[in-house]
Amino acid sequence: MNHSPRYARHVALPGVGEAGQDRIHKANVLVVGAGGLGSPVLLYLAAAGVGRLGIIDDDSVALSNLQRQVIHSQAAIQEKKVNSAKKRLESLNDEIKVITYDARLTPKNALDILSDGWDLVVDGTDNIPTRYLVDDACSLLEIPWVYGSIYRFEGQVSVFNFKGGPTYRDLFTNPPPAGSVPSCSEGGVLGVLPGVIGSIQANEALKIILDLGEVLTGRLLLYDAEQMKFTELSFKHNPEQERVKNLDLVSAMFSAPEWCTLADPKRSVQEGEASHSGTMFDNISMAEFSTRRASGWAPFVLDVRSLMEYEQGHVASCNHHVPHDSVLSALDVLPKDNDILIHCKSGMRSQLAAMLLIQAGMDASKLFNLDGGILAWQRAHPEEIIN
Repeated sequence: MNHSPRYARHVALPGVGEAGQDRIHKANVLVVGAGGLGSPVLLYLAAAGVGRLGIIDDDSVALSNLQRQVIHSQAAIQEKKVNSAKKRLESLNDEIKVITYDARLTPKNALDILSDGWDLVVDGTDNIPTRYLVDDACSLLEIPWVYGSIYRFEGQVSVFNFKGGPTYRDLFTNPPPAGSVPSCSEGGVLGVLPGVIGSIQANEALKIILDLGEVLTGRLLLYDAEQMKFTELSFKHNPEQERVKNLDLVSAMFSAPEWCTLADPKRSVQEGEASHSGTMFDNISMAEFSTRRASGWAPFVLDVRSLMEYEQGHVASCNHHVPHDSVLSALDVLPKDNDILIHCKSGMRSQLAAMLLIQAGMDASKLFNLDGGILAWQRAHPEEIIN
């Protein structure tokens, strides 16, 4: 195929060339969500020349979206996101085909939509039930998918179900209690953060299409925008996790009253709840912690932020500090017969630290993740912060 000059910089790349650009042109990529994460994913995949791009979203553009959902314009307010996104992509590259699904992804339509010729799924959804649905459907259809999550100043990326690699359920085996995961509307999100995470998702998608480099399978990439720091956690198949045989388990989540509002994009915020560990430790609010502490509760306080963050300010009652990605080095220091309160800056890295500790054999019932981290502590008890 003789490619348009628009792809000249791709064709010039070692490992891509004309053959690689042909692979991109023949690729079929479905993007779930046309919000903060979906915006950069769609824009970069369209610019790269992905021949067939799918968009599924049933929401409409709102003014509050424009701080981060850069595929949409002010003129598109109240317009369906799939229509707004399609027009933008076609104006960017008229050589591609854009397929839209003005629908909410549900257990009833997921298998039909995902089996409509898609080679790869990129997830930019805003709620936990849909993430499990994408994972289960992709597992059943043997489709790899690229995961992204954002919260406040932090984000995550990984690739699941790639060439027999681990799935989302291998990493996050069970969902947390409904309502325990804060949303972007409650915690906020830095507008540029989904641009960073979504661009990395698009990068992983192109690597999968091109069979290029080392794909983020079995690895969870963590990004801290404030510290401008990337860290990485490795994970494998969970031998105790049964392989998905149908959508019954995730269908139950969509039917459960405690999850229904979170699984409905019309009643929830756009993209980016905090990621969760899937294990059964407790997420505890600062208000609940203060109440329990006043009644005599004295957990071991574990700070899992970076050393730089710790030196800039920490709580006076901190018993131990270790960065979250090195938390297993503290196993000998942590008490076995006392509750442990784990905190980071906002609550994302501390959840991952708890997950690692549980995988290492610690009792999940004794682990408590402080929602809002030291930021919440600072707001509630500024006198307890040592600078």
